[in-house]
Amino acid sequence: MFLKRKDNDDMVEILDLESLADPALSSVNGRQHAGEEMQDEESFEKADLAFPSGEALPRCWQDLHWRDR
Repeated sequence: MFLKRKDNDDMVEILDLESLADPALSSVNGRQHAGEEMQDEESFEKADLAFPSGEALPRCWQDLHWRDR
C-alpha cells in the first residue's frame, strides 16, 4: 500500500499493513519512493501520512481510544 507524506507529498510504500491498522502503534515501517534508487526501510509517524488523495488516515488506525469520544 502506498501513502504520501503530508510535508512533501513523497510516496511511502508501507511494508507492514498490520502495524498501519494497529492503533497502539504511532509509527509504521516503510520505504520512501523519491528518486530512482530504492530507499532503505525507515519508520514514519502515522500522523505525518495521508492517503494519496490527501484524505487523512482513519482515526481508528491512530487513536487507541477512538471509541471513547
